[in-house]
Amino acid sequence: MTFSHDTFLSPLTWRYGGSKMRHLWSETHRRRLMRRVWVALAEAQHEAGLVSEEQLDDLRTHVDDVDIERTSAIENEIQHDLMAELRTFAEQCQSGGSVLHMGATSTDILDNVDVLRVRSGLELLCIQMRGLCEKMADLIEFWSDTPVLGFTHLQPAEPTTVGYRMAQYGQDLLSDYSEISRLAASLLGKGMKGAVGTSASFVALLSGTDASAADMEARVMASLGLEAFTAATQTYPRKQDWMVLNALAGLGGTLYRFAFDLRILQSPIIGEVFEPFGDKQVGSSAMPFKRNPISAEKIDSLARYLAAMPRVAWDNAAHSLLERTLDDSANRRLMLPQAFLIADELLRTTTRLLRGLEFDEVAMSSNMRTFGVFTAIEPLLMALCKAGADRQQMHAYIRDHAMRVWEEVRRGHPNTLAQALCADQELLRHLPVSEIEGHLRSGEHFGLAPDRARDIARLMRNI
Repeated sequence: MTFSHDTFLSPLTWRYGGSKMRHLWSETHRRRLMRRVWVALAEAQHEAGLVSEEQLDDLRTHVDDVDIERTSAIENEIQHDLMAELRTFAEQCQSGGSVLHMGATSTDILDNVDVLRVRSGLELLCIQMRGLCEKMADLIEFWSDTPVLGFTHLQPAEPTTVGYRMAQYGQDLLSDYSEISRLAASLLGKGMKGAVGTSASFVALLSGTDASAADMEARVMASLGLEAFTAATQTYPRKQDWMVLNALAGLGGTLYRFAFDLRILQSPIIGEVFEPFGDKQVGSSAMPFKRNPISAEKIDSLARYLAAMPRVAWDNAAHSLLERTLDDSANRRLMLPQAFLIADELLRTTTRLLRGLEFDEVAMSSNMRTFGVFTAIEPLLMALCKAGADRQQMHAYIRDHAMRVWEEVRRGHPNTLAQALCADQELLRHLPVSEIEGHLRSGEHFGLAPDRARDIARLMRNI
């Protein structure tokens, strides 16, 4: 079976995601893992005296000899993908093929394979997240003291610092890393529990031997490097998938927020931060001057798609009726690889974006000059209160001036708020002109922002 661009290919096949993650979710790797589980089962049954050394050696010899063309031909005939792979493996093993899959059901193999792939995927994402955290920590530290206009409700607010704003994304990323690394270390496989999870087939198979079904399961799972759920039906509890998808969607939410903020800040109206733009890059087919934030927009687009997946995983878990239904199988073939490849692409794109991020300090200073007097009102209000003024009265006086001047600035006139406040007799009853002017000139009304930004950077370097 071959594919080319003459037929439909998922963008995740070639456009989004990296080669390591794509290999992890490849069909060849999946089938090799299936064979690895079969061999682990045969090894445990060899210990019980059910499989000979010759048969076991035969299985080990052919464990990597995946033949998808042959398996596909068998599947076309029998309409069962696992049995097709099993028959292909058995055909290759003249002595060992006859003892493959003894006592097992399909999900004893497939569910453990899925958990192995999910764990490897989470571990790969953790490696990427550590690299992203390192780069983001560099930027947080470098810009931790640089004042910039803050925005609440997308309206100019008090100052913050560039580094402290980025520390918000860093803090969320730390939370995502904690959850994803926790899941990678705590995932459970189905184990070897048979058709409805009772292990009845293995109890019968091992009757008269020195091994128990629990011992056999423990040996198989130790070989795979997994712990098993204590209880399962025909499948492992699908709630585990939901937890994984939630964690990946949470990571997507963090990167979505960063990218969305960047799109706002890149707008020429603010114009303070820009994603990299190549010398020959084209922003628009119609408007040659355009410098569109395509990387940030891609992050938001893919993250939005990823955010919808936990709902499907929730349905799979909630609708796993009695000892199991099969209505989760088809969507899991799509959902699990897609979720990991999308998360992979989000991290890769964000890391590239951070490496080339451009900061315009001229625009930052200009925005502070335009709106900075408004943002300095709170320190002036605090100083008036400390001088004995009625806080509510002062707030009303200052608001009247601010609303009038704001309308003037909106119409393109100079910002005259400082002059108006310095001439207000009610304010002058409590503070001299020089002190009012001093508070309104303050460009450092950002409190503990630099220290907290550096604290987050240190945490990001220590994961």
